[in-house]
Amino acid sequence: MESLKQKILAEGQVLGEDIVKVDGFLNHQIDVKFMEEIGKEFRARFNDVKVDRILTVESSGIAIACEASRYFDYVPVVFAKKVAPNTMAEGCYSAEARSFTKGTVSNLRVAKRFLQPGDKVLIVDDFLAFGEASVALAKMVRKAGAEVVGVGAVIEKEFQGGGAKLREIGCRVESLVVIEKFEKGKIVFA
Repeated sequence: MESLKQKILAEGQVLGEDIVKVDGFLNHQIDVKFMEEIGKEFRARFNDVKVDRILTVESSGIAIACEASRYFDYVPVVFAKKVAPNTMAEGCYSAEARSFTKGTVSNLRVAKRFLQPGDKVLIVDDFLAFGEASVALAKMVRKAGAEVVGVGAVIEKEFQGGGAKLREIGCRVESLVVIEKFEKGKIVFA
């Protein structure tokens, strides 16, 4: 997605050897108009599959999932919670995911009533790095007897291996932009 590459180059900031900061438009402050383009692009990439639900992780994936939902006939957006609220009294699916950016491990949870056997589920998120969150979501979808029809990432950092890990477990991965590496503080797109 050329417009996304240009936005990353114009507004993103490379931090160290493995982080690109895009908080000015994607995951701290949201460029809502640009998010519309992202939603349309996910629809174009997954136009050949039926989607019953879009699944993400709180909180940075929620805006992306909501915008994408508009282009999938407003299917429900389900987001895995990182901390179990006391209102989640019913059974849930859970799986652990490590956040390398935050240096934490979360036990992601989705109430069983929001993932049903036979559901066709599209997983979306802002970043695909090591793939921990998406793999955990895929495990929960499969525990529910539902099907992962794809994993959509706004930005994939290919050098961290998450996309390869997801493909190894049989997931179709569509990343709107793939970063091959960072070289001397510059982004090298695949």
